[in-house]
Amino acid sequence: MKRAIGVIDSGVGGLTVVSELMRQLPKEKLIYVGDTARCPYGPRSKEEVQQFTWEMVDFLFEKDIKMLVVACNTATAFTLDSLKKHLSIPVIGVIQPGARAAIKFTKNNCIGIIGTEGTIRSHAYTDALKNIKAELDIYAKACPMFVPMVEQGIMEGPKAIQVVKEALLPMMKQKQMDTLILGCTHYPLLKSTIQSVVGADVTLISSSEETARETSTILEMQHLLNHTEVFPIHQFYTTGDLEMFMQISERIFKERNLQMITIKKAVLHQMQDSK
Repeated sequence: MKRAIGVIDSGVGGLTVVSELMRQLPKEKLIYVGDTARCPYGPRSKEEVQQFTWEMVDFLFEKDIKMLVVACNTATAFTLDSLKKHLSIPVIGVIQPGARAAIKFTKNNCIGIIGTEGTIRSHAYTDALKNIKAELDIYAKACPMFVPMVEQGIMEGPKAIQVVKEALLPMMKQKQMDTLILGCTHYPLLKSTIQSVVGADVTLISSSEETARETSTILEMQHLLNHTEVFPIHQFYTTGDLEMFMQISERIFKERNLQMITIKKAVLHQMQDSK
């Protein structure tokens, strides 16, 4: 099946998922759309997030994708059920894989969650965790400054450390927390900074690896894997600043992988109503 896997995100954060998909599924073509012009999604209403998500989906459907990966936690929380209901292709989000990974790694059942305002407000991670294992102590906190900082290319250094410290100080007082879910795909780009703030004893969970693994399983079960030996050219699209998007892509992907990527501007067709 030479058709591509579509990946959507509110900005550059979903590139962390794409990187893992490229590693685990090297024969699969990926088409990525990052809505950097309207990022962040976290403070937006559920209705806005749903509309923007469907606009990206419609853009990808014009390119005949065979599967959709929603690499944005906020979009996953607000639109995954609707997407699965209305689309005829497999759809996967990032919340369930992240929850399962956290439960696998925690030793004392004390799990922290950081994410956008929308993701935390939706209780999607808390519900996913509790549905798997009820006897968990969960601490959730919105970190609205993280996404804009990453979108500006600030991921390390004094400013990043200061912002992360201020955001996580209340959570760090929960001494028993041994696992922290990075509940936004932008946050792995801050992983080294976050780790330095919370300490080495706290395991950071990014859903990227688990999401890629589940994508592979679904493709195999539905006989959609690409078995050709030709390595694909991936297509990345951004609705915002092309130069900044390219700079961040260069930081995430090694030179060899960059040679397998084209990066262009995307124009989304605005919809009057979300599905």
